Amino acid sequence: MNIESLRDYCLSLPATSEYFPFDETTLAFRVADKIFAMIDLEDTEWFVLKCDPDYALELRDSHLEIAPAYHMNKKHWNQLNLFGMLPDELIQSLIRHSYNLVASKLPKKVRQAQQIKIPL
Repeated sequence: MNIESLRDYCLSLPATSEYFPFDETTLAFRVADKIFAMIDLEDTEWFVLKCDPDYALELRDSHLEIAPAYHMNKKHWNQLNLFGMLPDELIQSLIRHSYNLVASKLPKKVRQAQQIKIPL
């Protein structure tokens, strides 16, 4: 999956926006001001996603391209090697998983106001 497809898919999810919270190259995607995905535009090899801790371990054990995310809480964040052999369908599924995980923790009022439905 290339960076443009990745960006388009993330932005297609309800109430998603993009911004640069840390520097001019780290692009983050957020749902209602909570980050669910990040990528460094200068090094697009790694894509970072939030993940359920048990599922994160399972993914790391079954895919060489998935590892604990560098500089993040390794219990809750995975990094995906986009230059590896991960199918686009799996990447999209992991994006939805991350989005749903973050969106489900938003206050009910916020989810209703932004018309966020879980799961996607």
